[in-house]
Amino acid sequence: MAQVTLETNGSVCPFPLVEAKQAMTTLTSGDELVIHFDCTQATDAIPRWAAESGYPVTDFSKRGPAEWSITVQKP
Repeated sequence: MAQVTLETNGSVCPFPLVEAKQAMTTLTSGDELVIHFDCTQATDAIPRWAAESGYPVTDFSKRGPAEWSITVQKP
């Protein structure tokens, strides 16, 4: 299992989600994508996309006043 980190801080929505979708296509089953972001709308958009796509969220945490990290696993 590999873990890939995607740094999207400074990117406005919907770009963190767009980049996450692209990154997931490069992963194999069991790999995890850690997405760091500071776009408030992505706190809803990324977990919703993960749920709709069947990707388990293994971690979702606040890293700072307006920064978050979410870890999504490719089944």
